[in-house]
Amino acid sequence: MARGVRHRGDAVEDQEECAMPPERRSRRRPPPKEQDAAPEVPEGVTGKELDRSVRQQLRSLPDRLAGTVARHLVAAGVLLDTDPEEAYRHTLAARTRASRLAVVREACGEAAYRAGHYAEALAELRAARRINGAADYLPLIADCERALSRPERALAVAKDDGADRLDRAARVELAIVIAGARLDLGQPDMAVRLLEGVGPGSDAHAPWIARLRYAYADALLAGGRRTEAIEWFHRAVAADSHHVTDAVERLEQLDS
Repeated sequence: MARGVRHRGDAVEDQEECAMPPERRSRRRPPPKEQDAAPEVPEGVTGKELDRSVRQQLRSLPDRLAGTVARHLVAAGVLLDTDPEEAYRHTLAARTRASRLAVVREACGEAAYRAGHYAEALAELRAARRINGAADYLPLIADCERALSRPERALAVAKDDGADRLDRAARVELAIVIAGARLDLGQPDMAVRLLEGVGPGSDAHAPWIARLRYAYADALLAGGRRTEAIEWFHRAVAADSHHVTDAVERLEQLDS
């Protein structure tokens, strides 16, 4: 998260829901309000755990304030996997104190995304991009639009000039989201062609390969190509050493 305890790319790699249509995403409680009491920082968190690049950005703040913001960012990173809602509350506490820092808005957006607060995540990620111009946020921005049942807006994100500056992992993640938007619009053949263009058959040992194969299988299935879809769900399972997809469960459903 926000190049703190986590790296910016980790949030993209954690997108277990990115290939899912909006109705299959988990339902979350209403987002907390910024004026809610700041959560207590876990014991032992000092703020020094942040990456040097983040601490450098916080140097624009008074020392005491920088320390408080740092501790909330670290706490958010620690809690993101186990309690994303609490992680989001920590980023809100940081935003209250340092809303003009891109790293804070980025952290807030990533935590909101993980907590299922997609409208809030979209606003925060766009704010971060206005501040620092980074294109890294585009896959998450597109997926927020899709989660909000706006697939056409997700497609528009792929045409952003910044998409050409993404590294391969982020390009794959963006393609997965855009393919999902095509499925939302009832265009499975276009989704299949898009994903074929980014190499689901690659033998790369990368975190994104399992999600890419899963998305490709899902698009094939949506297009009525069941036999091929089963083959690619199996290939997704073979690449999914970290269990980031539910390919096994999908195969069980198809076999039943």
